[in-house]
Amino acid sequence: MATAHGGPSAGTPKTKRPRRAHGPATPSRTPAAAHDLDLLRRMLLIRRFEERCVELYSAAAIRGFVHLYIGEEAVAVGVHQALDERDAVVSTYREHGHALARGIPPQAVMAEMYGKTIGCSHGRGGSMHLFDADRRFYGGNAIVGGGLPLAAGLALADRLRGEPRVTCCFFGDGAFAEGEFHETANLAALWGLPVLFVCENNLYAMGTALAREHAQTDLAMRAASYGMAAWAVDGMDVHAVERAARGAVESIRAGSGPHFLEMRTYRFRAHSMYDPDRYRPKDEIEEWKRHDPVTGLADGMRTAGLLDAATLDDLEHQVAEEIDDAVRTAEQAPEESAEDLLLHVTGRHEEAQA
Repeated sequence: MATAHGGPSAGTPKTKRPRRAHGPATPSRTPAAAHDLDLLRRMLLIRRFEERCVELYSAAAIRGFVHLYIGEEAVAVGVHQALDERDAVVSTYREHGHALARGIPPQAVMAEMYGKTIGCSHGRGGSMHLFDADRRFYGGNAIVGGGLPLAAGLALADRLRGEPRVTCCFFGDGAFAEGEFHETANLAALWGLPVLFVCENNLYAMGTALAREHAQTDLAMRAASYGMAAWAVDGMDVHAVERAARGAVESIRAGSGPHFLEMRTYRFRAHSMYDPDRYRPKDEIEEWKRHDPVTGLADGMRTAGLLDAATLDDLEHQVAEEIDDAVRTAEQAPEESAEDLLLHVTGRHEEAQA
């Protein structure tokens, strides 16, 4: 039976401080440098997209529940480096970052936030129910732990069809306390299903601290008790996340059964836009912000001579233009007509429309 090992403690992650060094006058153009630049662009897109969502929500342009991913970008971006288009992704209600990392266009995600028909869920899902069958992105699930049995089902279907696919299931530490996780983990290990369980442990299940909910806070060690390989990862370090995900996915594809990654991360914003966030010490939040995955990668690249101010400004400009276009597209998109309210709800209605 595999045992959990490695990774930082459940408190502040152990991230390496970049040392001062004299890099080249211009950023390196090696493949590794290009890869890091792409990682930074992807994380910046998620961060700036969500910051714009805060502005739009505050202006009442977006309504309903909105759960922000700010601070956890390294997990979505790093894990997706190990996945390809044949794989499936099952997410949570905090899924904007997962959807964008999966490659769903920002226009389709933003239009869904606005409830417009060109949204990835045709305006029917909103923030918590992003969905894209063509990209095998199966939610966006509002129920805590609700995506876990879906992931097992997708993986079982792929196994029965002989498809060499992996199903990646994201969920939070709160879902670890749900029966769905333990039932799914047991069956996945028992049947050797090709599932990558990615637990985004941000230390709080809504407003409940991990230590107030779990007697044993080492979630990777507990997951290993089901007989699957499991280990903890510094979820604030995109390189550490990518290495762990690539190793896990490679092993799953080789037929070793499910793997569990406990991503020790932190959300910088409250549980949702409705949440006053009075359950966390302010100094704790500020301490975790010192390990910001976006600025951490950018600082490390600058120290290594892989990034200069002009390149970073260009990245920010590209991302801003992409998000501006997404907002314009969403605002100009049509609202759903009353005649179509039953569309995609009943088969009888769709037959009548045909």
